[in-house]
Amino acid sequence: METRTTPRQQALPPLAGPAAAMTSRRRFRSLNLTLFLPLLAVVGVLLVIRQAQTWSQVVVLGLGVTAALVAFERWTAGDTSRVAVPCLAIAATVWPYGVLATDGDIQAAYYPLAIVSGLTIPALPRARAAAAAGVTAYVAAVGALGVVTSAAPGVDGLLADVILPTGFTAILLGLMFPNKRFYDVVAELEESREREAELAVVRERMRFASDLHDIQGHTLHVVKLKIALARKLLHTDPARVEQELREVYDLVGDTIGQTRELAYGRRRLNIAAELENAKNLLEAAGIHVHVDCRTEARADDLLAQVLRETTTNILRHSRATLVRVALSENGLSVVNDGVREEGSPELRGLADLARRVSDDGGELTVERADGWFRTTVVFPATPSPGERAATAGEAGR
Repeated sequence: METRTTPRQQALPPLAGPAAAMTSRRRFRSLNLTLFLPLLAVVGVLLVIRQAQTWSQVVVLGLGVTAALVAFERWTAGDTSRVAVPCLAIAATVWPYGVLATDGDIQAAYYPLAIVSGLTIPALPRARAAAAAGVTAYVAAVGALGVVTSAAPGVDGLLADVILPTGFTAILLGLMFPNKRFYDVVAELEESREREAELAVVRERMRFASDLHDIQGHTLHVVKLKIALARKLLHTDPARVEQELREVYDLVGDTIGQTRELAYGRRRLNIAAELENAKNLLEAAGIHVHVDCRTEARADDLLAQVLRETTTNILRHSRATLVRVALSENGLSVVNDGVREEGSPELRGLADLARRVSDDGGELTVERADGWFRTTVVFPATPSPGERAATAGEAGR
């Protein structure tokens, strides 16, 4: 039976956090409220002052302008759902009032409907096209009714009350749909950045937990082994017991220091020291260890962590009598016998390390077959200084 673990993940790029995304939204809202809301209010007030002839017209037209400003304020906050229906109802009522009940220009009556429909209809959850067509038809129908009921219907009235408002409504709504889609894409990008930032935090916590597991889990297993040995030799070799307890004391002290370095991000493992530590530990457990390190090994913190995790797994999950460790310029291989037949253990520590090796451009695989277990880490070949110099020389020719 053979199992392979080759998880692939791409390292996350530098990310803007949720606070940055929220700041962007607030900046956009502040810009709209500062620049455009006062402008819309001034235009609406001027239209009402210019075209209203009675106080009742001032109240009705002013109510329409107020509905338009409320819709705009809610639009800047990205929440028009609660005001869409009442604001549309008010603006739709003001439009026929301006056409049928007032004499002269109708811009003040059409102004609220243009703003409210342009902001709320593209934000509807469904039937946006039908709503846009309905509003456009409504504008045309009310304008046509005003032309028909006017004292002197003509081409000027048709142009002012029907053609211009209807055409402007169609153009405005047609432009607001892609504009809404653009802002939706911006919002989705910001939400994606927030999720990626949260994911980066989770991944960093998982990395910290994995390193903490490597340090303390390994130490606890070594302490357990040495204490068991000291207990066995308690009455026959007190000097050896004292030596083992001293080593346990030193090991716990080293672990405390490594944990502190991990917390402050200063922890670096040495592959040579880790190899010697693994060899001594396995041999102390009665396991024969063969090390093959013919070339200069790759100096890599991940290799040391994989070797430490593999050593811990051998002690915990196997009855190994032989372990072969091979170090090369491009990676590491650890093979052990004594694999238990009663099912495969869950090697969560190696799975976490496999993701980190993959992020670093390498590959970690585990294989189990015929009572043997192999853990392999391979990184892309790195050219030697001589090869790099030769390549640079050829490129310069």
